[in-house]
Amino acid sequence: MSSRRALHYVFKVGDRGLTAKFYRELLCMKILRHEEFEEGCKATCNGPYDGKWSKTMVGFGAEDDHFVVELTYNYGVGEYRLGNDFLGITIQSSQAIANAKKLGWAFTESAGGMIETLAPGGYKFVLEDKEQPKSDPVQKVTLAVSDLPKSLNYWSNLLGMKIYNHDEEKKRALLGYADNQCKLELQDIGTSVDHGTAFGRIAISCPKDELPNIEAEIKKENHQILTPLVSLDTPGKATVQVVILADPDGHEICFVGDEAFRELSKVDPNGNKLLDEAMAADKSNEWFAKHKKQKLSA
Repeated sequence: MSSRRALHYVFKVGDRGLTAKFYRELLCMKILRHEEFEEGCKATCNGPYDGKWSKTMVGFGAEDDHFVVELTYNYGVGEYRLGNDFLGITIQSSQAIANAKKLGWAFTESAGGMIETLAPGGYKFVLEDKEQPKSDPVQKVTLAVSDLPKSLNYWSNLLGMKIYNHDEEKKRALLGYADNQCKLELQDIGTSVDHGTAFGRIAISCPKDELPNIEAEIKKENHQILTPLVSLDTPGKATVQVVILADPDGHEICFVGDEAFRELSKVDPNGNKLLDEAMAADKSNEWFAKHKKQKLSA
C-alpha cells in the first residue's frame, strides 16, 4: 500500500491564540494554510457542530511529504473534554525542547532523552532530544486501543498498513505505509476507549479510484462507516472526495483522494497572515466577558 500516505491528525482547539503560540514558537512549525468556514462540514471535520469554524494546517514542511496537524476551532466553544484515546505525538527535535525551557512551558522528563509536554487543550507531545532531521521530524502518533489483536487485524489486514514492530509483552505495535512516513503506534490500555468530546481524526490519502473499494470492503466486513463517500468543497480550492471510517475502538479515519488533495493542500504563503487576521477579528472572548458568560464546554 505504498501509494497511501499518512497525512495529518486533527485536534479541536478552544484557544487559538495560545495554540498558535505552542505550534509556532515551541515546536517551530509553520502555518501551511488557514481557512474559515461559515457552516459545519458535511464530513464533520470540525466535529458535530453546525456553526462557524476554522481550519489551520501546521507542520514542519509541505503536506506532500510531511505529517502535519489540523487545528479546528469552533467559534463559541471554549474547551473540550479529553478522553483516554489520544496518547501522544512523538517529534524528534532538540530545538523544541530548548524552546519549551525558554518559554517556561511546563514539561516532564522521562527516560531516554524524552520530555513530555501538553499543547493547549491537554494534547500530549513527546519530544526526543535529538537534532531535528531534514526529513519529517514527526515520528509517530500513538492511539489507545482496547484489544490489540482486533485492532491489528483492522489496521493491517483491512487498511493495508505494514506492521513494523509488535511487542506482545508491552501490548503495543508500530504500523505504517512506508519507511519514510510518520507511523501509527497502537497501545493496548486494557480497558474501553473513551473519546470524550475532544476526539481527533487521522487522515490518510490514497488514489481516488481506491475510495469506493475501501468503502465496499469495510461494509463487507461489517465495520463502521461514519460518512459514506462524499465530495467536500473548499471555497476557491480543489474539491476532494473522502470516506470516513471508525476502527473497532471508534477512532475516526478519513481516507481522501490523493490527486485532488495534493492540489488542495498546497502551502499558502498568506497562511500566517490569514490566521492572525482571523484571531484579531474574533471578538467572541470579549463578547462573553462583557455579558458575564463563559464559552460553551463541548
